[in-house]
Amino acid sequence: MTVWNPETYLKYAGIRFRPALDLIERIPLGHCERVFDLGCGTGHLTQALQERWPEARVTGVDSSAEMLSHARAEFPKLDWLQADILQWHADEPADLLFSNATFQWVSGHEQLFPSLLAQLRAGGSLAIQMPRHTDDPGHVLMLETAMDPRWRSRLEPHTKRLVVHAPEEYWRWLSPHAARLDIWETIYQHELEGENPIVEFFRGTQLRPYIQALPEDEAKQFVNAYAEKIARAYPKESNGKTLFPFRRIFIIAER
Repeated sequence: MTVWNPETYLKYAGIRFRPALDLIERIPLGHCERVFDLGCGTGHLTQALQERWPEARVTGVDSSAEMLSHARAEFPKLDWLQADILQWHADEPADLLFSNATFQWVSGHEQLFPSLLAQLRAGGSLAIQMPRHTDDPGHVLMLETAMDPRWRSRLEPHTKRLVVHAPEEYWRWLSPHAARLDIWETIYQHELEGENPIVEFFRGTQLRPYIQALPEDEAKQFVNAYAEKIARAYPKESNGKTLFPFRRIFIIAER
């Protein structure tokens, strides 16, 4: 099981939270009484949901004790629940099921997403955002480095963790059950500063399973090997910064 580090994750909070805030703005709900934030992480977006719908009871759900400990300390007035989102079920019909950058870690979307939609009241919304960058160098080179003979036997089990499908697949799975469906993609052009900022960005998410699967000295060698490839794939621009294109998929399904 991956152990998440809230401080590492929050290092690039602006980049990580921007798509979620964009998604929240697009959710077509006025009055809202019951909201669940699935994969709530540090709780910052759970708080944003509470601020958007102050009259609602908002519950953050996450499997990580480390993330929930941070969330409880930072936002003690909110409701938190530790649970596996694959086993979780709403305790009452929800107005909104929200998830930011979580479901790429689990499979079975063709059954899971319609099941989540069924847990909404009539007129409720399922709102999901996931990174869809599996063809980009940042992801491809990570898998390539993990398959290096030095680490392959220990890292190969982690190389197929991200599961994100094409927009038309989500449309096919959800449209028979949704009163309205809105699916789109956005490529964010992030301008990053520092040495190997893309590596530092992924330390908070995708690199963690690999790093934790290796002894400290080998983990450092693995990250250094990956960093060398990333530096070539994403060279610094004339202003000294690194341009990091990042594709994300958004889904809003109304019941």
